[in-house]
Amino acid sequence: MSKSNAVSESGGPAGTAPGTAAERIEAVMRKAAGEGLTRAKDGRITGRVSAALIAAAKVRTGLQSDTELVAFALANVALEDNFARAFRDAKGTVDPDIDLCV
Repeated sequence: MSKSNAVSESGGPAGTAPGTAAERIEAVMRKAAGEGLTRAKDGRITGRVSAALIAAAKVRTGLQSDTELVAFALANVALEDNFARAFRDAKGTVDPDIDLCV
């Protein structure tokens, strides 16, 4: 991923506080690379989506390249940790009488 496409002149992507989206993108793509998901550029994906969706995603991420945007979106899906589901599934499993020292 090209940093010049991900970061604006202010140090962060357009529409975000400096660094926040860029740091998230960098972390996701670094993890994807660490898991070997970005080694080869041997796949191709095509499709039609709303231009408004693409524009909003680019504003939110600061990414300008369609390729980088798709790679980031796919990495997010591939690396999803399912925290929300695990948190929801844990509801009611802790004894309400447990002393949490709070």
